[in-house]
Amino acid sequence: MCAMKKTTIEYRVPYADTDMMGVVYYANYLTMFERARNELMRVCGYTYRECEAEGWGLPVTHAEVDYRRSAKYDDLLEITAFVKAQKGVRIEIGCEIRRKGDEQVLVSGFTRHAFISLKDFRPCPPPERFMAMMMEGEA
Repeated sequence: MCAMKKTTIEYRVPYADTDMMGVVYYANYLTMFERARNELMRVCGYTYRECEAEGWGLPVTHAEVDYRRSAKYDDLLEITAFVKAQKGVRIEIGCEIRRKGDEQVLVSGFTRHAFISLKDFRPCPPPERFMAMMMEGEA
């Protein structure tokens, strides 16, 4: 497979993302994955709005998260998103979350998506322009 783009965003943990112990609530990591995935698409030259205007979507069909260490209120995180795999009508977007300046991965995982037509919500081939943009190298 060709080298594919990846991007890293920064995110400061707000109090609203934490639980009573001051650590990020486990489900909020999936929202962070989505933030990074959206930015990955944007730096590749595509937005979800453009996908929808062209008549296709990328619903999540599966998600996996590996929790290694906790992030806490006010931590500055670096969230890296990248294309992990693509086969047929499926694409997997991997994510790694680190505390800025720390090499240790706090959380890693991926979301699997299906390319679908918004007309009938049936699987469709990935748009060639989208795949070409995702495979041009690092963002």
